[in-house]
Amino acid sequence: MVCRGADEETQAWLAIEKSRARLPLVKVEVSQGGQVAALNAGLDAVTGDIVAITDDDAAPRPAWLQRIEAHFASAPDVGGVGGRDWVHEHGATLDASEPEVGRWQFPGRAIGNHHLGVGAARDVDFLKGANMSYRVSAVRGKAIRFDTRLRGTGAQVNNDMAFASAVRRAGWRLVYDPAVEVDHYPAQRFDEDARAVRGSRSWVAIENESYNLHLVIRDEYRGVRRRIALMWLTAVGHGACLGWLNLARARVVHREGTALQRWRAARSGAAIAKKDFAQRRLRNAQGEFAG
Repeated sequence: MVCRGADEETQAWLAIEKSRARLPLVKVEVSQGGQVAALNAGLDAVTGDIVAITDDDAAPRPAWLQRIEAHFASAPDVGGVGGRDWVHEHGATLDASEPEVGRWQFPGRAIGNHHLGVGAARDVDFLKGANMSYRVSAVRGKAIRFDTRLRGTGAQVNNDMAFASAVRRAGWRLVYDPAVEVDHYPAQRFDEDARAVRGSRSWVAIENESYNLHLVIRDEYRGVRRRIALMWLTAVGHGACLGWLNLARARVVHREGTALQRWRAARSGAAIAKKDFAQRRLRNAQGEFAG
């Protein structure tokens, strides 16, 4: 259990759970805020062969661990396993279905849909943080960690996509199985990305999401493919990160009064990501030259 030392409620809960001795709970304290720091602290403390991750607003269904273990046991090249998170909101359960899950599509569109996946288990390009597990040797052998460059004071958006994609690029398979299920009750976020109501996001949150998405894409693609993906994001956009086309659609078709501010926030995040990426490449080149 990763928690802050000053988190009195969690500390009290841990004391009660330890007294019941139902599970061998291990407490890992962190001083740095944010989901990325907490996840990395948890990874560093793991002693088993598989690390299973879910959100604090999600609850695994029966046989969750058994099904995860079966996938890892079936093939030694499986580095990550994910499944469906059944989203419960406003008294209803999202029960739609989508066959396409966890894929990077040309020219650079990320298809999630992990909460709507159906069908047989299959390989995917990335997993969702509410329901993902990894072979410890896959992340320790390559020293893969959740990306500390990602912006946000609470849940750094796209940290799961970045991590899973890094595992796949290291040569491991990622498997998505809709039968590996959790129930997900999306909670309000108490940071700049406070999603008490769908669509009620600050400009800082949109800037951060755009920054993170652009960093992930720069890591995912190389050369011409990277340039095409970045041009597509600028021209069309993705999700909250409006491009020129989606800006026009939002203003003309949907009459959104805040569309221009959303677009500016997204472009600001993209510009900062470009600058930071260039500076990192320069530092790496200088280090190689000095070495």
